[in-house]
Amino acid sequence: VTNDYEKNGTLPQEMPIVSEKGMEIFADAEMGAKVLKKVKKKTSTAEFLKAFAAQIKAGDYAAIQAFIPMNAATRKALDTLRLKLRDKYKVAATVGFGPRFLHSTGQLHKGGKNEGVFYQLTCDDAKDAPIAGRPYSFGVVKASQAIGDLESLKSRKYRAVRIHLSKNPVKDLAALVKMV
Repeated sequence: VTNDYEKNGTLPQEMPIVSEKGMEIFADAEMGAKVLKKVKKKTSTAEFLKAFAAQIKAGDYAAIQAFIPMNAATRKALDTLRLKLRDKYKVAATVGFGPRFLHSTGQLHKGGKNEGVFYQLTCDDAKDAPIAGRPYSFGVVKASQAIGDLESLKSRKYRAVRIHLSKNPVKDLAALVKMV
């Protein structure tokens, strides 16, 4: 993905399946169509996420892959979301901050059976830094890693969505807890 960025100066552009209140939801066409069939209001992030979560069944696990700032507030909000998924759907639920989880549980996610339901969370970095000698920043590298990981999950037909949060991820995470 970073090679494409070097050539084109931009990351791959996607169209959100649902966009509401500063949050955008992305999935492959097949997953998007499957979930949208189950919602009444096609523009509602809450309805989409409830329908997506309804795919969780006994023996599955929910994985929250957070490519967002790692701080006390986001950790607390993510743990609340993890506990909600665990308690409501009676499945194991994990949280990992990207890109660092890619070297541990990320390998399990992509190498195991299709038992995971993946929530990839991204947001634009409030602060970014250029990389010396490269035409891109650390934020672009992190976004590229998120894109690559989601593409890997989708290529295996795993149940995965990307939720791009607004500039206030803690507020959005609190809203997500109510939506799932």
